[in-house]
Amino acid sequence: MTKREIKVAHSPDSDDAFMFYGLATDKLDTGELSFVHVLKDIQTLNQSAMTTREYDVTAISFHAYAYIAEHYALLPHGASIGDGYGPIVVSREIFPECEIRNKRVAIPGELTSAYLALRLHTPEFDYGVVPFDQIIDEVVKGNYDAGLLIHEGQLTYRDLGLNKVVDLGAWWKKETGLPLPMGGNAIKRDLGPELQREVSSCLRRSIQFSMDNRQDALNYAMQFARDMPVETADRFVAMWVNNSTLG
Repeated sequence: MTKREIKVAHSPDSDDAFMFYGLATDKLDTGELSFVHVLKDIQTLNQSAMTTREYDVTAISFHAYAYIAEHYALLPHGASIGDGYGPIVVSREIFPECEIRNKRVAIPGELTSAYLALRLHTPEFDYGVVPFDQIIDEVVKGNYDAGLLIHEGQLTYRDLGLNKVVDLGAWWKKETGLPLPMGGNAIKRDLGPELQREVSSCLRRSIQFSMDNRQDALNYAMQFARDMPVETADRFVAMWVNNSTLG
């Protein structure tokens, strides 16, 4: 029997790899569905969801989801939500957060939730778009005054002599008392309700499988951890894959 192929696109980082471990390594019975994984940075996925819409399931910034809701439905699991922590603005030189408006900041993409959060914090500032995994290097080289960090850089920036200007998740919590939602998974509406539910169930089971087999899933995710020590990767995964991720 020919299986129905489902293209799933997500970021090449340790938390997404952890979530999709069960599916990516064929640990789950997916019935008549066959999952093909595509790894792209989140800005590329945001743009793709708005234009080509080539993936059946895609990781998406919640900021970008507002622009694709006509074609994609938001899945109830797979979300990254920071409760009192989130994207961090870092710099070589120490300066107060009120000075961000006078700095040039490297951001991971205009459709990222991190950029939206920074715009809420500081409505006007100069910026340039840089792939998320190159932002720290650009700041260290002095090409930007500051960088907006997502993914593992939130935990490793100090190792390269950078300073924290503001944690936007902590700022948001102080301002609103609420967690800061960053991204989730979306599924094409034209797949229809029955197939959507079937795919959704597989994705949820993958997350639960990883949480139930944490060490194995973490070992798999380490290949995407960009030379982080396993203890740091474990801490990072715990920040972004938790009970909120399940639903």
